[in-house]
Amino acid sequence: MLKGFFHVPKAVNEPVKSYAPNSPEKAAVQAAYTTLWNSKIDVPLYIGSEEIRTGNTRTMSAPHDHKHIVGTYHLAEKQHIEKAIANALESRTAWANMAWEQRAAIFLKAAELIAGPYRARINAATMIGQSKNIHQAEIDASCELIDFLRYNVEFMTQIYGDQPKSDSTTWNRLEYRPLEGFVYAITPFNFTAIAANLPASAAMMGNVVIWKPSDSQVFSAKIIIDIFKEAGVPDGVINVVFGDALMITDTVLASRDFAGVHFTGSTHVFKDIWAKIGANIHHYKTYPRIVGETGGKDFIIAHPSANAKQVSTGITRGAFEFQGQKCSAASRAYIPQSLWPAVKEQLIADAKSMKMGSPEDFGNFITAVIHEGSFDKLAGFIDQAKKDTDAEIIVGGNYDKSVGYFIEPTIIVTTNPKYTTMETELFGPVITIYVYEDAKWEETLELVDTTSEYALTGAVFSQDRYAIEVATTKLQNAAGNFYINDKPTGAVVGMQPFGGARASGTNDKAGSALNLLRWASPRTIKETFVTPEDYKYPFLG
Repeated sequence: MLKGFFHVPKAVNEPVKSYAPNSPEKAAVQAAYTTLWNSKIDVPLYIGSEEIRTGNTRTMSAPHDHKHIVGTYHLAEKQHIEKAIANALESRTAWANMAWEQRAAIFLKAAELIAGPYRARINAATMIGQSKNIHQAEIDASCELIDFLRYNVEFMTQIYGDQPKSDSTTWNRLEYRPLEGFVYAITPFNFTAIAANLPASAAMMGNVVIWKPSDSQVFSAKIIIDIFKEAGVPDGVINVVFGDALMITDTVLASRDFAGVHFTGSTHVFKDIWAKIGANIHHYKTYPRIVGETGGKDFIIAHPSANAKQVSTGITRGAFEFQGQKCSAASRAYIPQSLWPAVKEQLIADAKSMKMGSPEDFGNFITAVIHEGSFDKLAGFIDQAKKDTDAEIIVGGNYDKSVGYFIEPTIIVTTNPKYTTMETELFGPVITIYVYEDAKWEETLELVDTTSEYALTGAVFSQDRYAIEVATTKLQNAAGNFYINDKPTGAVVGMQPFGGARASGTNDKAGSALNLLRWASPRTIKETFVTPEDYKYPFLG
């Protein structure tokens, strides 16, 4: 496991394709979209070498056309989860003992399959199942996933190459073992790349995995499974199950061999999982690793020196790309009075110009939110804002779920910095703005820091370097990813390692070696060349 015996390809970030009119990539993804739209795929459980169809199924539909069924997936019972755990543990020895470069080759091949023959298919599946427009699908399902796989191989070799000092009498070395047991990966609907990376990063380090994708992401998860299988991930290394989340989690956490959870999802669910792990701690063979990225109430704050057009663009892109369903999406903003008229004018014009509809139409910037539950929640907050005297909707505020779950890009302006939508995570195309007095810059920074329980992403816009320095210092605990003169979304693997603290997660930084280290259990080996034969030290005479 020492760096230097093999040279792996240097990781480079995958270029984003344009999908411009008449481009070959546009034609390819349109053809894949049509094929998948009419496919009616059937997704089984993947346990060991078996594809298990339980007959207890749920349907999958597109959020932008919820009456159109694109496939079904099978739900597990407790016995299937126990079977998946058993299969994972049976596969562990061979996988853990496989040379690291052999594991690396599998995931590098997966990256190339996505970059080439699977690119249009995984993008189209993400467009259909998660209602991402083509640009959002491309930067997620293709580019970010490719980057995760390539960079994780590079990070893995860096980790293995980190060895202790030795001298002429002793050879010291570190062996990076996988965890003793199995890892449970729970993945969200909003990023296909995250759905693949959570099980893959743990597996790359030699671990075996039980993977439960979100019910709202099964359509593109099926493509991920196909890619992993073609790349050569052995049977039993990544077992895929669907079904009742509580039953699956309780069954997994009851196993003595549970060794860690890799999670992205809601703060409430993650805290419940943590509590259950704590309650079971005396039962486990080892202390489980708990790695999670959870909620956010991400902010933008503009200084009076900021460029109004840059601020408004940061807000519209940060808040409305992928319908505000990124965990990093801008959800609250603080704008100085002097800048507000110009920012407001641009925001309204931009929001009104956004086309909304099916992602099949490449002219649409906004598509649907993920499901009816999300739609109803967002509609409720919008309706309440229409009634409240300390809130005003300046653009948007309409919604319709007759065909798909469509929410207009909505901007709420409040006179109350603690208004409910300044504090509550919404996960939709709704942003709330508080206008502050120019002279209260530092006071407003304090407000930003103390308003939310979350600390995931945040952005400051300013042309004044002193103001930037003050904001960077005062907001050091308010965001794990902090952006200067840019929107708070769009972290790139290898460039901006991603993760937050407070109620936003354990901040283990996906897209860096820090995350991979969580899936290794190092063993120090000391070898002495000439072993002492007398217990007496010189001081004894």
